[in-house]
Amino acid sequence: MAAVFALRSRCFGAAGGAEDAFDATSLHVLVIAQDTDTVVGSFRMSVLAGAQINSSYAALYYDLTALAQDAGRALELGRFCVHPDHADPDILRIAWAALTAYVDESGIEMLLGCASFEGTDAAPYLDAFALLKARHIGPSPRAPQVKADEVYRYAARLRRKVDLKKANTATPPLLRTYLLMGGWVSDHAVVDRVMGTLHVFTCLEIGAIPEARKKLLRALV
Repeated sequence: MAAVFALRSRCFGAAGGAEDAFDATSLHVLVIAQDTDTVVGSFRMSVLAGAQINSSYAALYYDLTALAQDAGRALELGRFCVHPDHADPDILRIAWAALTAYVDESGIEMLLGCASFEGTDAAPYLDAFALLKARHIGPSPRAPQVKADEVYRYAARLRRKVDLKKANTATPPLLRTYLLMGGWVSDHAVVDRVMGTLHVFTCLEIGAIPEARKKLLRALV
């Protein structure tokens, strides 16, 4: 766990690297480089069901009441990070393969969490947010409502044509992966001054993942 906290500090700063109450009740997944024994990736996950979603980490920032009423067995992912000196796409693939195996074994129906953009200024990410607005906003009956004190209501504010190249470049790799598998996001981003990020609530319903992509992930286990 010391290595996990050190990696978090590299990726999120001192605040993000610190242990919190959710660490004690979470399962922690580490991706380790075989040649150096360096922890090059990590995330934590917690199994939730129904009303327990209202006690999740994401629920600190988003009103998830509607989602909790209509949710089955869910898995919350958090503090997902990849070592900045190890930009190997296989790290993310291996992490998703391990996650896929756990989802299969545990009967998980939904993944949820917060996907972060570095910094608290929305300006560099306007095309990314415009793309989220155009294609990836969650279903209104279940969509998260505003809870945090400071938010960026991109779905209500943005009126721009999407530059797809800029949007894809500006979208964090983890969020791109969620979206490629059929995930959806909140219609607003939370401005997290402590972590120094903007983040959107992200949900991926397992049944929505294309079978071909599931097969690819399972093949990596």
